[in-house]
Amino acid sequence: MTEGQSRVSREIYDLHMLIFWICCIIGVMVYLVILWSILTHRRSVHPEPAKFHDNVTLEIVWTVIPSIILLAMAWPSVRVLSEMYDHSEGEVNIKVTGHQWKWRYEYLDETGPDRVNFFSSLATPRDEINNIDEKSENYLLEVDEPLTIPVNTRVRFLITANDVLHSWWVPDFAVKQDAIPGMVNTAWTVAEKTGIFRGQCAELCGKDHGFMPIVVNVVEKPEFEAWKATKLAAAAEMREAQNRDWSKEELYELGEKVYGQHCVACHQVNGQGIPPAFPSLVGDGIVLDDLEKHVDIVLNGVSGTGMAAFGGQLSAAELAAVITYERLAWGNEEKGDGRIVTPKEIIQMQSGGGAQ
Repeated sequence: MTEGQSRVSREIYDLHMLIFWICCIIGVMVYLVILWSILTHRRSVHPEPAKFHDNVTLEIVWTVIPSIILLAMAWPSVRVLSEMYDHSEGEVNIKVTGHQWKWRYEYLDETGPDRVNFFSSLATPRDEINNIDEKSENYLLEVDEPLTIPVNTRVRFLITANDVLHSWWVPDFAVKQDAIPGMVNTAWTVAEKTGIFRGQCAELCGKDHGFMPIVVNVVEKPEFEAWKATKLAAAAEMREAQNRDWSKEELYELGEKVYGQHCVACHQVNGQGIPPAFPSLVGDGIVLDDLEKHVDIVLNGVSGTGMAAFGGQLSAAELAAVITYERLAWGNEEKGDGRIVTPKEIIQMQSGGGAQ
């Protein structure tokens, strides 16, 4: 158990060590009494066993002393627990949502049409996972986009899940909170030093449970504000870009990136999937020739299967791009109708219209 990088994490560590040494002392005393009893009351010394039923004084002693010890341990424990479960608002408030198998971070302090809102997915190359390349230093602990927070600032996390149970765990901040669909749990931290801090999902959430790490980048406040401004500008640019005309090449390039973030875990880099749970997209009839059905599946998911609904997760541009990519990649363009979908069409379909 490490001391961590926040005041609460150090208090938890100190409490742990205090109780650990109390337990050690009690253990030593108990074993000394056992040893004394064995040596003093062995048969060669006392061949006739003692005959008694109880000892009121002894029973009072071994009831009162443990009670005092427990009360002494309870005071610092309650104090630390009350700090851990402080639900008051932070200077920065972030909604953390667990998905199979990635994390979504939404910064809730902006009031405009755009918010800092992104997914953080595993960045370890598949060749390392498949034992083709040598494992890197942070194997399975790298992400494509880390959570960024300011140093010496109270950050509150509102933690939930989109599909199954997850658990958001960052040991350096002493934060480990269950992410439960339909519920919001809270946690908080004040990081006292800048740097990169790593964690993982701590709840068995499916076949890729070990592939959803957490990376937190703690930076100085001016750097955080600059980072947030950049993300907000990118979000505004993407929102405006949804209404312009996109080329096939632009959609393919963005779609390949989105596919790598959200689809590759189930459908694999080569699109072959893991049948029957995760079907192949290569030569699939819907992907080749039924654009409207293809869009419906990506937007709304498939009930009773592992196919999640991405309509509420991705922007219209990202949805159009990943659908287009799937229809063009792996030789599908030559086999199918070659139709693509644009962000404008996605917006139209989400509002009730059909594909053009």
